[in-house]
Amino acid sequence: MVIGRWLSVSSRIGTLYGISVGAGDPELITVKGLRLLQKSSVVAFPAGMQDKAGMAQTIVAPWLSSEQLLLPLTFPYVQDLKVLTQAWQKAAEQVWQYLQVGQDVAFACEGDVSFYSTFTYLAQTIQQQYPEAKVQFIPGVCSPVAAASVLGLPLTIRQQKLVVLPAIYNVEELKTVLDWADVVVLLKVSSVYEQVWQILQQKGLLKSSWVIERATLPDMVVHSDLSDRPNLKLPYFSLLIVKVGN
Repeated sequence: MVIGRWLSVSSRIGTLYGISVGAGDPELITVKGLRLLQKSSVVAFPAGMQDKAGMAQTIVAPWLSSEQLLLPLTFPYVQDLKVLTQAWQKAAEQVWQYLQVGQDVAFACEGDVSFYSTFTYLAQTIQQQYPEAKVQFIPGVCSPVAAASVLGLPLTIRQQKLVVLPAIYNVEELKTVLDWADVVVLLKVSSVYEQVWQILQQKGLLKSSWVIERATLPDMVVHSDLSDRPNLKLPYFSLLIVKVGN
């Protein structure tokens, strides 16, 4: 891939496309997403850790050409809002240098761009710092939907109530949700799995729960009936689906 090129001067402002690239399988990108990805001269994505390609970059790699410029953007895995804000601002500046000279930038986003997405923060920051910027969100397949398809089960039917909880939630919140929801999805469950397992045991829900590691990827692993799996060591990209109701 080209890692640098001279920028041409243009009065046109380029468009920042947030491209949803799905949960892992490169073929889960939409036709529209693929078209915009391939027509953009610059392809951005969250930088991987320790000089390794990140998930989004790995997903889109088969669809890119050698003529496209790759733009890894650093987003630290921290909760400090000040640190995160600085990272978003720096990323916005990096993207703007291409947009302002008329080049379109496709930001490859794992899952869906509107679903707990890094792109949301980048888009908001770009629009705040550069009001003339043009931004488009291109929807796609988010991880709960991809995981349900792997299981061959409907995520919800009829009047069932679905709750999706992100990685940060407390134990009491989960207990409350399990009392009224029919289906619960826990995203990025690896850091709290042992606590969650104990709650599911108390509620008698281990046999109707599944953990999916790296949904739709070649190295995907599915754990069903968690009754004898209290100490699973899970990768970061793992989620848990609990069927509470019938």
